[in-house]
Amino acid sequence: MTEVTVTLPDDLAQQARQAGLLHPEALAALLREAMREQRIERLFATMDKLSRIEPPLSEEEIAAEIEAARAERRAHPSQ
Repeated sequence: MTEVTVTLPDDLAQQARQAGLLHPEALAALLREAMREQRIERLFATMDKLSRIEPPLSEEEIAAEIEAARAERRAHPSQ
């Protein structure tokens, strides 16, 4: 396990503590959800870029782009 120190405004820290959000399990869940949302946002941004490519990509080209994105994600799992 990695220990992380976070500095928060007093009022936010108090509210988060009262809501039970400063426990390791709650923080881990919040971080996982935020990372999932980032991945979804990147997916939609990529889909937007792909939709603007002229001429449209073939199914094989789309599959290659998806595999390249997956390989990149595997190579850099923290992103």
